[in-house]
Amino acid sequence: MLSGTRARWLSKYNMKKLYIIGLTFILLFAVAMVGYGTYLNKAGENQITERMESRRVPLQGDVAKFRSIRPVLTLDTVNLYSDEMADAVALIDGRLESAYVAKNSAVRTGQILFTIVNEEISLKIQQAESSIIRAEAQLAQAKSNYARYTRLKDRNATSVEKFEEAQMTFQAAEASLLEARAVKQQLLVQEARQQVAAPLDGEILIMYRQPGSYVTAGTPLALIGNFRRLFFSLPIDNRTAQRLSAGRNFELNFHNARNLRKAYDTDYAAGNLGDKQVFPVYIREIMPALSEPAAMRKVLFEVDNTAGLLEQQAYGGVDLSETSPHRALTVPLAAMNDAARDTVFVFNGETLERRKVQAGADDGEFVEIFSGLREGDIVVTSASKGLEDGMKVTVNLTGGDTLAR
Repeated sequence: MLSGTRARWLSKYNMKKLYIIGLTFILLFAVAMVGYGTYLNKAGENQITERMESRRVPLQGDVAKFRSIRPVLTLDTVNLYSDEMADAVALIDGRLESAYVAKNSAVRTGQILFTIVNEEISLKIQQAESSIIRAEAQLAQAKSNYARYTRLKDRNATSVEKFEEAQMTFQAAEASLLEARAVKQQLLVQEARQQVAAPLDGEILIMYRQPGSYVTAGTPLALIGNFRRLFFSLPIDNRTAQRLSAGRNFELNFHNARNLRKAYDTDYAAGNLGDKQVFPVYIREIMPALSEPAAMRKVLFEVDNTAGLLEQQAYGGVDLSETSPHRALTVPLAAMNDAARDTVFVFNGETLERRKVQAGADDGEFVEIFSGLREGDIVVTSASKGLEDGMKVTVNLTGGDTLAR
């Protein structure tokens, strides 16, 4: 009986022992699998990291170097103005009797443009002439009387009082005659003002009044302008201005003929080329002078408009370019990271470096660099989106060479 019970107990004990041993093996196997998986993950991450570290982004680049460029400045708007515009103005009241010019007429300084009639002036001139005749007669009588009393005084044949009275009468008659003549002269000036003359050489842009109109002194009758020379000014930073000078030549051209609209409907000159016309421009003045310290300067340009295509107004879509090229340290425009044009990515032989630069004018392909780069620096011309400082890259130069350490 006891030996059967013992046998059953031993059997249960052995089974439990086997169960524990099996469970232990299972746990050890599971731990080993987790450890092995961790090892594999770690090894994979290391391989990925190594591959990422050794991976190089392929980019395009170019070399900063000195080139001859003709900078082109595209202006959204340019405000042209003339320094020769003035109104022909009525200087007296009256009726506008005649107009000797029409719109678009070419006129010269002093040319008679209008006649104004003021009938009162001619009547007043007649009255002034009558006053002069009376004053001359009175002066002649007073002069004769004064001469007679002078002789009597020399012979002591008259009193001092009567002599002085004759003298004063003579002097008063002289003054009256002078006054009458001055009145007539003033009236003659007013009579001359009935003729309205051109204040300058130019073209009749606007006719404000037509014959038959009654006008008062100060009324504008016509606007005269000379658009053969036009002007505009631009603010330019000192560094750019320092390589400019008065008299330096430029060219102005427009993007299309629709921009060459007319505000005053002036005439075109023969031989103009429409929107293909290139307008000679030169620097008239730089203010303040380059010898004076200033961060910004105003550059005044004069435009040769002998083609007659332009007028005093604002124009859009204009390119201003230098006539003669100049040498400057440049990089392709594609190297500029944004519209501010103040940063580029420089390739230092293995990685990228974001670099601050000061850029100047461009010719549509290359941009002038004032500071931040040296000749021989490699700049990235690929799209800059996603690029960062320290990124490892390979750079393919425009000429075909590939740069990487």
